[in-house]
Amino acid sequence: MAQLITVDDPADPRLHDYTNLTDVALRRRREPAEGLFIAEGEKVIRRAGKAGYGMRSMMLTPKWVDTMTDLIDELTCPVYVVSPELAESVTGYHVHRGALASMARNPLPTPAELLESAGPHGTPRRVALFEDMVDHANLGAAFRNAAALGVDAVLLTPRCADPLYRRSVKVSMGTVFAVPYARLETWPHDADTLRAHGFTLAALCLSDDSIDLDELAARRPEKLALMLGTEGDGLSPAALAAADVHVRIPMEAGVDSLNVAAASAVAFYATRP
Repeated sequence: MAQLITVDDPADPRLHDYTNLTDVALRRRREPAEGLFIAEGEKVIRRAGKAGYGMRSMMLTPKWVDTMTDLIDELTCPVYVVSPELAESVTGYHVHRGALASMARNPLPTPAELLESAGPHGTPRRVALFEDMVDHANLGAAFRNAAALGVDAVLLTPRCADPLYRRSVKVSMGTVFAVPYARLETWPHDADTLRAHGFTLAALCLSDDSIDLDELAARRPEKLALMLGTEGDGLSPAALAAADVHVRIPMEAGVDSLNVAAASAVAFYATRP
């Protein structure tokens, strides 16, 4: 059973993992460098553990101790019990769910390793590729869509946001742990890796030569990579040039496009096996 440790000093160095959680720039640097991420809320913490992420520590307000007793009984890491006021002082915001855990990151596979890995349905046949998606909420929502709609894996370009950042994990309700992912290193040259593994690269865009999403779905490519771009600008010209086909979601009422997370849900649903 983990040892319950009451902490009453917000400057206690044992709470270092939980400091300044609202400082996005700081946390984006710190967390990958220190090999950690923060899981917030009971469901997310439990899902992170079930997905194979090791726990470094947990920080709870008193009313959450009984709720988490079964998990505490299985842990060997420290569990810090703090007042709601101290939790807010340490993290920089009111911790509504009263439960935070510092989790250890697992090494990421290379893109080639990911595309060759054996998942629940064999090697990946339908993947999502997110180019420069920088909004953590959108990324978390897109991961949730991928998990819910049976996408086998996700590939991220170098400038994409961190899917394990607290807000991404929170918005995804922990489903970022359910979809394997890798980060590309030399995008768009990495398109060759996908093509070498038999994938058709379909770019979601508004180009003049794009086909309707229904037509792409009707073609039923054996392996499909759905490419979605950054908020606002969409896919870069280089990404569009690397694609095998351009695809659009038909719109009505004068609307030209959807939010990228919403577009991902439509595309994932329409192309499901």
